[in-house]
Amino acid sequence: MRNVLSTVLLPAALSAGCAAEQAGARGDSPAGAGASEIRLPDGARIVDLTYPFDDKTIYWPTATTGFTHEPVHHGKTEGGYFYSAYTLCAPEHGGTHLDAPIHFAEGGLTADAVQMSRLVGPAVVVDVSAAAARERDYLVTRADIEAFERAHGAIEPLTLVMIRTGWGARWPDRKSYLGDDRPGHAEALHFPGIGEDAARALVAREVAAVGIDTASIDNGPSKDFMAHRVLLGADIPAFENVASMESLPPRGALVIALPMKIRAGSGGPLRIVAVLPR
Repeated sequence: MRNVLSTVLLPAALSAGCAAEQAGARGDSPAGAGASEIRLPDGARIVDLTYPFDDKTIYWPTATTGFTHEPVHHGKTEGGYFYSAYTLCAPEHGGTHLDAPIHFAEGGLTADAVQMSRLVGPAVVVDVSAAAARERDYLVTRADIEAFERAHGAIEPLTLVMIRTGWGARWPDRKSYLGDDRPGHAEALHFPGIGEDAARALVAREVAAVGIDTASIDNGPSKDFMAHRVLLGADIPAFENVASMESLPPRGALVIALPMKIRAGSGGPLRIVAVLPR
């Protein structure tokens, strides 16, 4: 984990002081000169953890619209060259997306204000897919977090914690993924989520962010949304509908989760990738 983090050189904007120190040691141009570099470790690969946004994208059932992508122009212009452009429109909370703290915490950080230290960092994967396969509405517990730590070591501060339930295999089948495919109805949803005791355990560990491969960090039947209230209330953002989580190891990945920078947004579309070591 540490080797991966020390070898991947992220853009200077992520840490100007660190970048300046590295530049000075190498004799490069000062940080902020405009150029940025990402150098991967030998044999490392990048895994995309993001679903495409299209007409199959799953949004929270009460959303009155989905993702729309309408052409402005597509084809030859009067000048004889090809040109294409589109307009897009979508709710903030659907597909692979960010929940900013303001989503459930009055006065919390908005999407444009979430710190980079919460969006880029070492990741661990807590795999509860076996339990979720037995119980559709499974809630991750503090015991699950502690069992992970016994097997893989302590979850350190500013770690991005990814919860794997196995629900990604159901995407984009709305009925299978959500438990109910009726538009406008959210009272009969069924999928796993994070229990209050697990959420408080993650807050105590001062994690950077929490991701999950379901539609919500709270399980489908939740009515009080305690995982949202506890985690976002501690300024810990959430990533929902994360794809391809089965590709990640329990430890060793560097996750880069960059949301659309929507001023005053409660969330928004997220492009999230993982850098895996050899």
